[in-house]
Amino acid sequence: MKNYDKYQVGYFPPPQTEMEWIKKDHVEKAPIWCSVDLRDGNQALIVPMSLEEKLEFFQFLVKLGFKEIEVGFPAASETEYEFLRRLIDDDLIPEDVTIQVLTQSRKHIIKKTFESLVGAKKAIVHLYNSTSLAQREQVFKAEKDEIIDIAASGAKLIKKYAAKYPETEFQFEYSPESFTGTEMDFARDICNAVIDIWEPTPENKVIINLPATVSMSMPHVYANQIEYMCKTLHNRENILISLHPHNDRGTGVADAELGLLAGGDRIEGTLFGNGERTGNVDVVTLAMNLFSHGVDPKLDFSNMPEVVEMYEKFTDIKVHPRQPYGGQLVFAAFSGSHQDAIAKGMKWRKHKKLHQWTVPYLPIDPKDVGREYEGDVIRINSQSGKGGIAYILERDYGFDLPKQMREEVGYMMKDISDRSHKELSSEEIFKVFSEEYINYFDPIDITDATFKKMSTYKADDGMIVDMRVDIGGDVFEITAEGNGRLNAINNALKKTPYHFDYTLVTYSEHALESSSSSRAAAYICIADSEGGEYWGVGTHEDIILASVNALVSALNRENKIRKFVK
Repeated sequence: MKNYDKYQVGYFPPPQTEMEWIKKDHVEKAPIWCSVDLRDGNQALIVPMSLEEKLEFFQFLVKLGFKEIEVGFPAASETEYEFLRRLIDDDLIPEDVTIQVLTQSRKHIIKKTFESLVGAKKAIVHLYNSTSLAQREQVFKAEKDEIIDIAASGAKLIKKYAAKYPETEFQFEYSPESFTGTEMDFARDICNAVIDIWEPTPENKVIINLPATVSMSMPHVYANQIEYMCKTLHNRENILISLHPHNDRGTGVADAELGLLAGGDRIEGTLFGNGERTGNVDVVTLAMNLFSHGVDPKLDFSNMPEVVEMYEKFTDIKVHPRQPYGGQLVFAAFSGSHQDAIAKGMKWRKHKKLHQWTVPYLPIDPKDVGREYEGDVIRINSQSGKGGIAYILERDYGFDLPKQMREEVGYMMKDISDRSHKELSSEEIFKVFSEEYINYFDPIDITDATFKKMSTYKADDGMIVDMRVDIGGDVFEITAEGNGRLNAINNALKKTPYHFDYTLVTYSEHALESSSSSRAAAYICIADSEGGEYWGVGTHEDIILASVNALVSALNRENKIRKFVK
């Protein structure tokens, strides 16, 4: 790439002092959340939301647990003014929710902002003006003291107008917009000028919002800037440090998390990061990251499919299938080794009756966000492995395949997916498995088998079988002895005119359901004289007949490859 040399560092690191945030390894509590979906998010849409859509979205944000919601810039937009008045006049704002409105530091705008809030019980008035070197030089062509005067005059006007409406409980917020491109000592000075005017108290703290309006640095630099401001602001104990990261460098979540470690108290963001350019910080990811560390996020994303559905409805933007926590495929494993580890982890957790979540490759339990294991976790395509396919057959249909059988079935399913160039559903997997292995009675079909113990045998398992077998239309009635049921059947088959040359390699069985009338599943592997192995599966309410069906199925699968002859 050419022209990389025209880009230079545009941010201002704070003085190099020892930073405390680097000693922490995780965020220990949820921040105060402020949704800006209805402002930053809405203004970034190709087609902004209608009034009715904004009302419905507001109610959904309340349902998710947001206690602070920025509803717009009422003095600059008639639609946003009407929306705010509808919320207030129709008493749609819950007692425990505070609305937030944005205003520039201009007298007529501040005046209209307070008029728009008449009748509100609580409100945050958010004042901002740009402070970065680039904005000062290129846009405003103003010196530092002139920029401070803009902020200070706005702060005084807000304090004055708030006094005229004592029925509303006001809280003040100030943002040095483009904070990340501002010299740190100047950002400190302009914020302190506003703080001194507003005189925060323990009962009415001031919010100082430090936005990464444009993300310009690596996340640790933003964290250093936040900690520097925390250490140098006046009246810090009565200040709430708010973070408003954007995602220009793809580090919005990292900026927010490190900013919280550095002293941030509050986050302004949007669902799934919707916002101008590359978007705002994604509140869903931030909250769920806390959740995955055992911290109550104070937001309810337990029905993630609904969150995705509502977000897509209001924004007309699709959530990416690999979007953290909310994407359709974020819990899906196609890789064979991943599937095997997940399947074993799930089995381990069930066996140990664990509450703690430790399953490999899954940072959280999909069920905690309203997702199901069926169809969400292990997905089958040509990249899948034996463990994943075996997991699906056991999870959905109760068949616990012997370890030796899993590889054969796995390769069969992978080959089908590869040739068809598609993912296989659980139903398709079972259909193939059932047709290939279970109760496969063509051309050999043992239509009746009655067993009785041999009184002449010393061994406890000596058996006699009276058996009827149909082999390609030839029906034989046979009696034979053996040292067990399957051995007796083997000996009976060898009394027919057909040449059966096989040995029993392995046998296993289990119940398919837990009820007393449940079916049983039996698995048999036989080997021919050349070492070829053939699996069969039998099911029946009677475990003995299930094992007979498994043997017949294995024989018929052998016959597909090496025809039996008289």
